[in-house]
Amino acid sequence: MADLQNAQNPQTASSADDFFTATLPYHAARPAGKIQITPSKPLNNKRDLSLAYTPGVAAVCKAIAANPPDVWKYTNRGNTVAVISDGTAVLGLGNIGPEAGIPVMEGKAVLFKKFADIDAYPLCLSFKHLTDPRERMEAFITAVRVLEPNLCGINLEDIKAPECFELSARLDEMMDIAVFHDDQYGTAIVMCAGLVGALKVVGKNFADVKIVMNGAGAAGIACAKLLLTFGAKKERIFVCDTKGLIVEGRTDLNEQKKEFAQKFKNLGQIQASQSLTGETNSSKTTSSIPQLTDVIEGADVFIGVSAAGTLKPEMVKKMNKDAIIFAMANPIPEIMPEEAMRAGARIVATGRSDFSNQVNNVLGYPGIFRGVLDTRASTVNLEMKMAAVQAIASLVNEPLSGFVKELMEGAYPEEAAAGLFGEKYGLSEVYVLPKIFDLRVVPRVARRVAEAAMKTGVARVKIDDLDAYEKSVMERVEKGWR
Repeated sequence: MADLQNAQNPQTASSADDFFTATLPYHAARPAGKIQITPSKPLNNKRDLSLAYTPGVAAVCKAIAANPPDVWKYTNRGNTVAVISDGTAVLGLGNIGPEAGIPVMEGKAVLFKKFADIDAYPLCLSFKHLTDPRERMEAFITAVRVLEPNLCGINLEDIKAPECFELSARLDEMMDIAVFHDDQYGTAIVMCAGLVGALKVVGKNFADVKIVMNGAGAAGIACAKLLLTFGAKKERIFVCDTKGLIVEGRTDLNEQKKEFAQKFKNLGQIQASQSLTGETNSSKTTSSIPQLTDVIEGADVFIGVSAAGTLKPEMVKKMNKDAIIFAMANPIPEIMPEEAMRAGARIVATGRSDFSNQVNNVLGYPGIFRGVLDTRASTVNLEMKMAAVQAIASLVNEPLSGFVKELMEGAYPEEAAAGLFGEKYGLSEVYVLPKIFDLRVVPRVARRVAEAAMKTGVARVKIDDLDAYEKSVMERVEKGWR
């Protein structure tokens, strides 16, 4: 095991700086950005032109007008997703605006295409002219709803909490296509899949562990909710926000946070301090609420969806034996892996590709949407999310072979040299999730999601042979990499 751990030693901060420096000329190279549109039919002569556009296209328009469902037959709508944001919560950068959010949305579009052969369009919407929150909400909903005739699914992205909760719920209810907020559900799905493996490694189970969650925004609340479906106990999930532990009696909690409020013996002190000051942000209020350093003691699992450096080595030392740490803040995690390991953690995962155990949403959303599009599902329900978790988790012990193994060995040469993809392959401290370049992930997730969509009655297209379907998706995905 030592050689595998050495092969995946975290890189230094200076190497991360190299990525930040190199990415500017990477994006500026002509054509600028990361995506472009290419035709799917030949356009080499005047006959092709007449078929693609006028006069031939009129016949297609008339066919769809006479029978609107033919839009799925004659257009690319069935393979089309929009990645939509208002730029109010981009990565860990905050409210940087729609223009600055475009590179992230383009990145999501690239990953949709590369990993799942889905055509995704980045759309960053501006509501700067609206100052009233309710007006912004209604304008956002209206703007997204009118896009429906062009799309088979919507991926909401980087929208600040708590607005994102209402926005995603209302759009999913109103629209006849699947609306998926990746910051909530994508993060939760991949985190839970990793935790399934991590708990197996340390010999613990969801029902018994104490879980501390740092971060109570979109990702944190969604993670906490999905943990419950896998057997975690609400009374053993301790969620902290910027003021400290979420406890009953705090008057600054939104409805999503209230769901995970813990009982606290000094409740009267909290209420008294708030009534004295009349402000929920006062130092008196904050000082009476347990902080992360208080609640981390005796924890089995730490899940960070917050900010760089918020988990200190001395906090890790307070955790139980065989501590599991998912420090998912990007681009800098809550604690660097080497620090956490030195402090006694047994398993450490981050959101970064230069560390082992990468918790990245790309393990989730491409396969989820592939399954959604191929069944034309109207939503992504809880059963489909749970199916995605199990699909991702199922692959860590299935041996690699053929083209996928070759690709993995090329993408991860240090791990390959240490034997990770050979005889030593399988679930371990440094391998609780499939690697990003494991092309089996999308077909497996698509299959399980499609199956769940059909079982729960939200699929409009039936897939008769799921084995053949998974194989066909694998062939489709591999084609883009050969």
